[in-house]
Amino acid sequence: MKRTNLVLDQELLERAVHLAGVKTYSKAVEMALRDFVRRAEARQILELTGSGLWEGNLSEIRGDQQNRKS
Repeated sequence: MKRTNLVLDQELLERAVHLAGVKTYSKAVEMALRDFVRRAEARQILELTGSGLWEGNLSEIRGDQQNRKS
C-alpha cells in the first residue's frame, strides 16, 4: 500500500463513499481507481480491433453452428 495526501472535493468524496456503500474515504478512492484502470484497459483492448494481431474464425473456435433451414 502507498500512503499519500490528496486534495479532493469533499462533497464529491462524500457522495462516492455513500454510493459505494463503504465506510472510508480510502476505500472509495481505491474502488474508483480500480474501476478507472479496468475501463482504461478495456478501451486498450478495443483499440486492437482491425489491427491484424489476431487472425482466425471466432465462430469456428467457439463451435457455433450455422442456422440451417429445414
